[in-house]
Amino acid sequence: MAPRSRRRRHRKPPSSVAPIIMTPTTIVTPMPLTPSKPGPSIDTLGFFSLDDNVPGLSQLILQKLNMKSYEEYKLVVDGGTPVSGFGFRCPQEMFQRMEDTFRFCAHCRVLPSGLSDSKVLRHCKRCRNVYYCGSECQRSDWPAHRRVCQELRLVAVDRLMEWLLVTGDFVLPSGPWPWPPEAVQDWDSWFSMKGLHLDATLDAMLVSHAMTTLWASVGRPRPDPDVLQGSLKRLLTDVLSRPLTLGLGLRALEIDVRRIGGSTVHVVGASHVETFLTRPGDYDELGHMFPGHLGLRVVMVGVDVANGFSQSTSTSPLEPGTIQLSAHRGLYHDFWEEQVETGQTDHPDLVAAFHPGFHSSPDLMEAWLPTLLLLRDYKIPTLITVYSHQELVSSLQILVELDTHITAYGANPFMSLKPEQVYSNPNKQPVYCSAYYIMFLGSSCQLNNSQLEEKVDGGI
Repeated sequence: MAPRSRRRRHRKPPSSVAPIIMTPTTIVTPMPLTPSKPGPSIDTLGFFSLDDNVPGLSQLILQKLNMKSYEEYKLVVDGGTPVSGFGFRCPQEMFQRMEDTFRFCAHCRVLPSGLSDSKVLRHCKRCRNVYYCGSECQRSDWPAHRRVCQELRLVAVDRLMEWLLVTGDFVLPSGPWPWPPEAVQDWDSWFSMKGLHLDATLDAMLVSHAMTTLWASVGRPRPDPDVLQGSLKRLLTDVLSRPLTLGLGLRALEIDVRRIGGSTVHVVGASHVETFLTRPGDYDELGHMFPGHLGLRVVMVGVDVANGFSQSTSTSPLEPGTIQLSAHRGLYHDFWEEQVETGQTDHPDLVAAFHPGFHSSPDLMEAWLPTLLLLRDYKIPTLITVYSHQELVSSLQILVELDTHITAYGANPFMSLKPEQVYSNPNKQPVYCSAYYIMFLGSSCQLNNSQLEEKVDGGI
């Protein structure tokens, strides 16, 4: 385990516990806004890295969203109350300003403010996603853009359709699985199992008032029904990828979900991606993956956890079939020391990290190192996902150097099918959330319990 001096480096006072809001199958606990957060934020690093490829892009985004600073932006992303002045007069203005945040030349990187009076940014007519300041830049960029143009067309549609998830108009279909769980091994089998019921849900969404209003507000032609249905399916996989990937880890690492009192999963390095728009029903599919389970706790832990979730320190047994969602804002090794070691929350049966990014930044690696060593030395079953094969290779190399015992890795059968555009470098190959996974359990050179205690007490 990491030295105690390192583990206490980012300590913060324990957060207060908010009342739990009950739903029939899922529990979510609200989080009060806290004034500060410890440790490096992958959200913050990502936002300001936009300027590396397109100088001034971060300021353009703030301007178009009527925000004066990144702190205001982060407050909204975290689910906080917007400051006065934030907002839009109508949906048309909102969609236009959101689209304006993508307006820069994909070839020369010039922003609208840098254009001469004779030039204007126009989008690619094929994908309607990237912009050029003139025909010369577009011709020069075509060899790179042609490889991703079709995928970026999907991204442009999904970006608008995602609003239906934000408003709650697109409700994910759920219900007990009619097939044996072991027969559902990937998205193909999942969609086959859902069959006509899912088709009816998607068809109803296509003719809904919300869909009509959306496409009347975005200022572009409405795509054909098959294009819209394909987008809804991709959005569905994007939301359900996380719970079903957790299920993949529980299966592969042979976690007993029928343990009396319930089982506990910790999602470490969680951010607004995992928590901002998460609704109680989003994790129902995890429960359906394990019929007869005796309760599942999913605790999100990270410095970028959104408001709307809070720490739940209750160790009381869960009702059979119940899923409890909660969160704790902070670094995981601090959470372990303050909550797990003191018995205020249950020891995890599985720990998962979606896109931890420790391979990409020395600051992130420094923050993640105590947690990775903790997971290794306490032999906690661990699942990590990454965006690409390149990230898989880099992450495996780091974990091997840390002497973790890697039990499995490969392509994730429940990866998101929604392509993600690299914001400031749109001609870079799009990636897919949780495209690959790594599982590890303990060390490649395991210590017995007495050796582990000596190692911790010795403060190595």
